[in-house]
Parts: sequence; structure tokens; C-alpha cells
Amino acid sequence: MYRSFVQQLLRHYVTGSAIAVIGVGATLMLTTLVISWEEAKWLIGILLFSTIVMGASEWTVFRRDLAPIRQFFGAKHPDERLAAKALEQARRLPLLAVRRILGPHLFGLSIPGMGLTALCIHYRVLSLPYRYILYAFIGAILIASLHGLVEFFLTTKACRPLMAYLLTKGGRIDEGHSPLPVSLKTKLQLTVLFSSTFPVLLFSLATEIKWSLTEPSASHWSYWPWAAVILLFSIAFSVFLTRLLVDEINEPVSVLATHMERAENETYEPVAHNVYTDEFAYLLRGFNHMIDAVHQRDQMNKELLNSFITVLTAALDARDPYTAGHSLRVARYALAIGKQLSLPDEQLDALYRSALLHDIGKIGIPDAILLKDGKLSDDEFAWIKKHPALGEAILREVRPIEPIEPLLAGIRSHHERIDGKGYPDGLTGDEIPLFGKIIAVADAFDAMTSDRPYRKGMDIRQAADILKNGKGTQWDEEIVDVFLQYVEQQLLPSPTAVS
Repeated sequence: MYRSFVQQLLRHYVTGSAIAVIGVGATLMLTTLVISWEEAKWLIGILLFSTIVMGASEWTVFRRDLAPIRQFFGAKHPDERLAAKALEQARRLPLLAVRRILGPHLFGLSIPGMGLTALCIHYRVLSLPYRYILYAFIGAILIASLHGLVEFFLTTKACRPLMAYLLTKGGRIDEGHSPLPVSLKTKLQLTVLFSSTFPVLLFSLATEIKWSLTEPSASHWSYWPWAAVILLFSIAFSVFLTRLLVDEINEPVSVLATHMERAENETYEPVAHNVYTDEFAYLLRGFNHMIDAVHQRDQMNKELLNSFITVLTAALDARDPYTAGHSLRVARYALAIGKQLSLPDEQLDALYRSALLHDIGKIGIPDAILLKDGKLSDDEFAWIKKHPALGEAILREVRPIEPIEPLLAGIRSHHERIDGKGYPDGLTGDEIPLFGKIIAVADAFDAMTSDRPYRKGMDIRQAADILKNGKGTQWDEEIVDVFLQYVEQQLLPSPTAVS
């Protein structure tokens, strides 16, 4: 994989160099200058020597840029740290390629070339004015910029298979905050601006050289104000068109990015108005189909979860017919308390489900104890006290655990007391989860007011008095007060206040 990647980079480099240095630079030099064949051979020799210097210096930088990637592929047992470093470097390689072209590539070629050309002019091997060295350096900058742009896109293309390989072989690499070296907007602006101004700059330079050869006695610097006007007009026009193109592309990208960010926060909203008539119309339409599929999946998951909870509750009711309906009533009471406390809808939903399943651990209690009519012995009650922890343990086996996780704290802690005398963990005060405090009140009230084969349920007012007397010791004061308000408003047959 590494060898193939390096070979591809080298092929791309040779292609870009051939286009820029040989195709544009050498052609411009040899077709613009009027020189003898003997002088042309000297210039070609200077170009070849400078190319060797450039290649040596650039190869050194190229190997340094590849070092993290080479280190990953060279390791016998590459770990996630090496994979992450290699992936980070692969993302940066296109920009490093541009830096390499505008650094050792440009100066490794131009500095030896300028120096040797100046020596040849000094010793009259070349019959060229010294100012042509300045023209050559300006041309080298233009050509290197062209090469850097070509190299950026070719390297970007070459790096994608490598990045895919690293993500496959490198284990769990965090991509959540991956860098964005160059935005699409910047790439568009620079590419359009350079591609439109490069020919004008190159033509202006070639015209200046050609004019200096045909009119050696003329003042050549008077040409440049006129050329500058043409160049400024070309740049202004390119900037204007680039802005229009960038806005045309950036708008649907921004719309899609905004909705994707919302989707990451689990707010799944389709794009309301797909007003685009190009490829982005298909892209946004596909995003909307994906959001619809997510909604359908979520709805199915909710139905499956509700069915799962219903089945478990029915299984418990079938196990203990004397408490049939108890879980549903406790869930309704708990939901009423949650609404009085102004809990958000998501928490209300979790509270209701937690209350429905609060006694699910009783499935693990032996029948002789669970169905016993008389008073329980200490050993038997010790078994009963296990049911909150059993319930949590049973539900922790559900996969995926994420939909069930918010329900577990309430299930485990619904028999805890404010004074620390509850079970299974002996929590006190604020140590008890909110759902546990709420379900404890709802559970106690329903247990006191429900009929059993061995006793009749209490009067609502009597149960309310017991709750009031247990505030601050057995039950949370605020939750008892809130529930008593609900009892007064919804359960008592007359407007008489519960005191």
C-alpha cells in the first residue's frame, strides 16, 4: 500500500513538472527568446543542472513529509497512535505538496539557474540582458504556482485511498474533530482566480520579452502600466465571477451542513424547500430520504421499546396477579409528579417507562415468597429487598443499552429513603436519583390505596396523611408536596384540601 501510494505521488509529480516546467517554462523560454543554437544548449544545460539541484532538495523534504506515514507502514505492530499520526499527515499532504513546490522546488530550480545564467552573461557565453534573469524569476514563480495548484489536486486524489486504508486498519481513530486544511470555498476562489489571471500574466511577461527583442532601444517599462490595467481588470472580473460561483455552491452546502449538525444533535429535520436545479437537488433529496428513514427507524425503535416494556410488565402481572395494574398506576402517578415539576418531555418519557418497570426485579423472587399472603420473615423480606438491584441487573442485559440506560437509576433506587434507611444502597437525601424519589412516592401511595386479598386499601386522605408525615424522613419533601397537590386536584371527590 505504501509503495503504491509513493509511486502514485511520484507519477503525479512528474506529470505536474512536465506540464509546468517543461511544457510551459521551457516552451516559453525557447520560443520567446531569439538566440543561437549554441546559446540554447547552454540554457538547456543550466535548466537540467538546476533541475537536479531542485530534485535533490525536494526529495529530502518529500521524505520528511512522508515520515509519519512511513513509520506506520514500517512498524511490525502499528497501534492507533501511529495510525492517527499517519492519518493526520495524509490530510495535510496536499498543503505540504504546495509548500514543497513553492519552497525547495521553486528556489532549488531558480537560484542555481539565475546564478549560472548571470555567470554566462558575465563571461559573454550568453548574449542576453541581465534583466532577463528577473523575467525568468517572475516566470518561475508563475510556473511554480501553476505546478503547486496541479500538485494540490493530484495529491488530494492520491491521499483518499490511503486515508480509507488507515481508517480500516488503524482501529478506532477519532474523526469527530478532523481538521479542514482547505475549505471548498477557498479552493474554488484560488483555482478560478489563478486559472483566469495566469494566462494574462504569462502573456504579459512573454510580450515584454518579445518586445524588448524587436525594439531594443524602446523604453520597455512604459508597457507595464497598460499591462497592469488589463491584469487588474482580469483579476476584478475573476473575483466577481468566483464570488458568484462560490455563493452558488456554498448556499446548498451551508443548508446541508446546518441540517447535518442538527442531525448530530439528534434533531432530525428534512430540508423544507429543495429549490435547487443542479446536482445539489439530488443531494438534498437524498438527505431528506435519509432523514425520513431515520424517523421511521426511530419510530420502529420506540414501538419495539414500548412493546418490550409492555411485555415485561405483563409478565410481572402474570407472575403476581395480586398486584396486576400496580405498575401502570405507579407510572401514571410518577408522570403526574414529573409534569408538576415541569420536567422536559424526554425526561417525562423516561420517567414513565422507569416507573412501569420499577418492580421488574420481582420476576427473580421465588413464588413462595412473592405470592405469600401472610407476613414475611426476615429472610423472606431480605429476598424482597433484592428486587430493585435484580431489576437493574436484568435490564442491563438489554442490547443496545442506550434506550434503557436512563431508566436504571429510578428502578434501582425506588426503595431508598431520605434518611438513609432504604435499600439496596442506603442512599440519603440528594444522593438518591430524582426518578427514584418520584417513583418512591407514587409506589407507596398506590400500595397503600390498593386492595389486597388480605386487606382493603386505605382511604386516599389517610394515605395522603401518611405521605405528609413521612416528608423529610422516608420521602422527599418537595415531591410529596407536589403529589399531594395532584391528589387534591385530581383524585379527591370534593374540593376539600388535603392537610
